Amino acid sequence: MNLFHEISEFITNTLLQLTTCCQPATGVSFFLENTIKVFLLLSLTIYTVALIRAGLPLDKIKAYLSGKNRFAAYLLASLFGALTPFCSCSGIALFLGFTAAGIPPGISMAFLITSPMINEAAVVMLGSTIGWGLTAVYVSFGILAGFLGGIVFDAVKAERYLILPAAPCCGGKTPEPRISTWRERHNFAWAEVKNILDGLSLWIIAGVGLGAVINGMVPADFIARYLNAEQLWSVPVAVALGIPTYVNITGVIPVVAALIDKGLPTGTALAFMMSATAASLPEFIILKRVMSGRLLLYFLGYLLLFFTLCGWLLNLMY
Repeated sequence: MNLFHEISEFITNTLLQLTTCCQPATGVSFFLENTIKVFLLLSLTIYTVALIRAGLPLDKIKAYLSGKNRFAAYLLASLFGALTPFCSCSGIALFLGFTAAGIPPGISMAFLITSPMINEAAVVMLGSTIGWGLTAVYVSFGILAGFLGGIVFDAVKAERYLILPAAPCCGGKTPEPRISTWRERHNFAWAEVKNILDGLSLWIIAGVGLGAVINGMVPADFIARYLNAEQLWSVPVAVALGIPTYVNITGVIPVVAALIDKGLPTGTALAFMMSATAASLPEFIILKRVMSGRLLLYFLGYLLLFFTLCGWLLNLMY
């Protein structure tokens, strides 16, 4: 049981006097846990990444990645994403750092797509829950999602649709923030936190709230019953249900395992897990700050298509 869960349970049970066995209490607990977690972890991640960025030779990193074969760069970004324990929201901090450094958006998107879907703890947990063979397939699909995503977003020339803020006192060019003193680095990192979170608080709360409603008000039995039939539409519906839901990969694994045990087809369940972890409503709200609506639609469409195809394929395999 993690600290965020303990805090949310204390508020729900002790302060609000709600019974955890009822669905509204489950939704309230979920909302409190994930609201606290997303704000704290997002702020901490943005601050840490910005602090590191302030001392990194981003021009050299850009030159290294840009000098690589583009397909190798997509693969490296996807593998790096698989090694980083970020959720769909906190991974945006590194995405913003990459794009600010001038790294091609396809490479940045490869990282952003893969990072929330895979991490070491999730792989161990998933392997012990649904088996190592199926886990290996899931990890392969996660890395492939980032790799192909990089190709797609460079193919549509995603840089045309990025809305990166102009740097003050830099003539509108992306800054090279390499700063010498720790105080300057702190000031730079704190300004990044305030800039990214500015004006987003209410929208993030609304997005997590929607996830809480789905989590607390829609019983797992209902999902299993109406998505159990192996019609083609069941997979895209599961993917569409997963995308607006804000969940962490380690939190959704037990739910998916329970759904599989109740008879939900394996591909449908894993497609739901992929979409629920790779994207979220808060993530899209944050990305709206740096992407045009068209690029967000490309992103959403790609995820819907890729995860649906994965679900169909897994249903045929298992």
